[in-house]
Amino acid sequence: MTSAAPTSTATAKPDDDAKIAVSLRGLWKTYPGSSKPAVQDLSLDIRDGEILTLLGPSGCGKTTTLRMVAGLEHPDAGDIYFGAQAVVMTAKRLFMSPDKRNVGMVFQSYAIWPHMTVAENVAFPLQARHFPKNEIKDRVAKALDLVGLAGFEDRQGPLLSGGQQQRVAFARALVTEPRVLLLDEPFSNLDAKLREQMRVGVKLLQKRLNIAMLFVTHDQIEALSLSNRIVLMNFGVVQQQGDPRLLYEAPSNEFVRDFVGRTLLFKGKVQSSNGAGQLAIALEGAPDCVVFGRTYHPDGIASGAAVYMGVRPEDVEILPANGGAPPAGTIGGTVQAALFVGERIEYQIEIDGQGAMLLYGERHRPIEEANKVWLKLRPDGHSAWSSNWSHKDE
Repeated sequence: MTSAAPTSTATAKPDDDAKIAVSLRGLWKTYPGSSKPAVQDLSLDIRDGEILTLLGPSGCGKTTTLRMVAGLEHPDAGDIYFGAQAVVMTAKRLFMSPDKRNVGMVFQSYAIWPHMTVAENVAFPLQARHFPKNEIKDRVAKALDLVGLAGFEDRQGPLLSGGQQQRVAFARALVTEPRVLLLDEPFSNLDAKLREQMRVGVKLLQKRLNIAMLFVTHDQIEALSLSNRIVLMNFGVVQQQGDPRLLYEAPSNEFVRDFVGRTLLFKGKVQSSNGAGQLAIALEGAPDCVVFGRTYHPDGIASGAAVYMGVRPEDVEILPANGGAPPAGTIGGTVQAALFVGERIEYQIEIDGQGAMLLYGERHRPIEEANKVWLKLRPDGHSAWSSNWSHKDE
């Protein structure tokens, strides 16, 4: 049985700001047969000239949100504005149809019609809207030039590579000169090298067009490399939003920490703390190794408390021991396995007082298995989380 839609918590029109392309206010959506909302009280703005990415695991609500913006789903509650114009106001039963929203959309499937040429594929949305023939020809040429397919007008769809078909899909989405471009997992059917090329291509295209793009993906690399801002979702709720560096370096909770990139959890004990959440932490297994981080817990973490500290693998330097005394501010370990993966070496290291962890090493300075090493952590910039471990657990 479908749960009743909550009343929208934000139905007022947003400020008339030309920089805001799309505003979502208090959106709720629950699908028939589900007791849990797919999207819960979602409010965010998409600005002109930015790529905003909805990131998260399958079922988190990101595609549902994009489909509500496109007009392919009706929200149960909440409002959507394109600039200052309301396209959805659930309390007033206002719902503008998709064809009147001036959006372009690129799907996971390219949907290139095989019986049409490239030009005919790109021209289709203009023909459906009865544009004059001369204007169609000019717009198609401009769109194909934008995506690097000038000269491909007469090529048949089946003769295109996967990357070319995806660029045709982009051209078809751009030919109507939309206010916002919606991208739903557009690179998922491409191989790794083509995905890299398309990421660069989309970034350059966005700079040329300066339009708003709403990008949906579960791929962290796509999100981190393309986005001006990321909205990370889970179970229909925004966990954190901000620029990619913020989510990577200052996660607001454990879900963000574990979803965005790889994180190593080092055990430690708080030596000192302050009201701003800044902590000095001594590592378990190397009490003389003190690093600095912060907690985002509203009540902070008191001195003497046991904590986990989230550390990115690239923030740990591996130093060969060579039989000498440990350098200041390091923690010891033993290499269990070394895996050469091309641009780096991945080491499984048993770390004193911490357990086994997978770390990255420089390929030009390999360290043999079973050798002792010293690990030097970046001295600050880490996130700390309360822990229930203690010395008795060791």
